[in-house]
Amino acid sequence: MPSMTNLRYRCENCGNVTRFDVTRTQTTKSFYHYSLGGELSIEGQVILADDVSEVSCRWCSTPKSVVEVYEEAEE
Repeated sequence: MPSMTNLRYRCENCGNVTRFDVTRTQTTKSFYHYSLGGELSIEGQVILADDVSEVSCRWCSTPKSVVEVYEEAEE
């Protein structure tokens, strides 16, 4: 079965691999469905653009030491 690559982060300063503050901007297209009572349900959301501008370590608060790590994941 083919595998996909998952992106993870790792802080080279303190070794953290689980907690990060990620600042990102997304542009999406969504179908908004309002009930007759006015309640909103969002369906069929598609991400048109996704930009990660900063990733900082939650443990040591530095964005300078965070690196991307790609792992193979089985489907």
